[in-house]
Amino acid sequence: MSTQRAIWRASRALASSSPSPFAPRYYSSAPRPKTEESKSAISPRWLSDTKSRIGRCITFGLSPRLVDEAGQVLHMLARDWRELIAGSEGYLTSEKRAGLHRQNIVWGEQDSMGHVNNVMYVRYAESGRCNWIRNYSGHIDPVHKRQWEELLTSRGIGLILKSITVDFKFPMTWPDRISVYHKLRSRPNEATESLILDVLIMSEVRQRPAARCLEDVVVYDYRVGKKSTLEPFMLDQLKKTFDLQEAAKRENHAKIQWIEERVRSLETGSWDRHDAKEDLGSAGGQ
Repeated sequence: MSTQRAIWRASRALASSSPSPFAPRYYSSAPRPKTEESKSAISPRWLSDTKSRIGRCITFGLSPRLVDEAGQVLHMLARDWRELIAGSEGYLTSEKRAGLHRQNIVWGEQDSMGHVNNVMYVRYAESGRCNWIRNYSGHIDPVHKRQWEELLTSRGIGLILKSITVDFKFPMTWPDRISVYHKLRSRPNEATESLILDVLIMSEVRQRPAARCLEDVVVYDYRVGKKSTLEPFMLDQLKKTFDLQEAAKRENHAKIQWIEERVRSLETGSWDRHDAKEDLGSAGGQ
């Protein structure tokens, strides 16, 4: 079967398949209903708000012990912000897992409105997905390098993007860097014929999500022209990935809880102390 013929048959098969499991699109300006993903995510402004809370404590005046504690928390926020924000949702943020890691935004990716064109977010997600797959061939499961690489071709069992939705959070501008992370929405099993992938596009300048995507990717056997299940070794690796996602959620939620407790300790040890009196420095003695 020629490549063109295989792709044509694939598109016909997908067009006639069952409806997408995504929530319906909303074209109204009314607020969209919260998804399970948005319910589990921390506030996109949590990082900046936490830094502001610590800054207020420092400005008010802290004891030497609390100054050291504030420094430890700020160091963790600066070092682990990607893990805290994305990892707490289950995204695996190491460079060997990321679809795109600290990729530069290019000036030409902006449109006449002066921000990154909406089409580029889809390209970021698609490039990230291809690299997410290639991470298995290069880093995670190199023993099956050829089979993982062929998922991105039409030679055998491959992946076809059935649909993608994008939820824009704020308009990115140049210069900036992005990291793109993919995660499995559910644990695959022997009957799995499609993967629902959540995508997070992170801005380094803002240190928060610039966009979220949802991808429906179908497993398709080009040799017989129909949907397929995953190869057993692929299924095993994706199951391990899902388990790592769940572990990342627990680990980073625990880190966030620790940070919240430390910041609250700074507040009750400074401006929110019952006998609090602001340290005005030399101005206080005048």
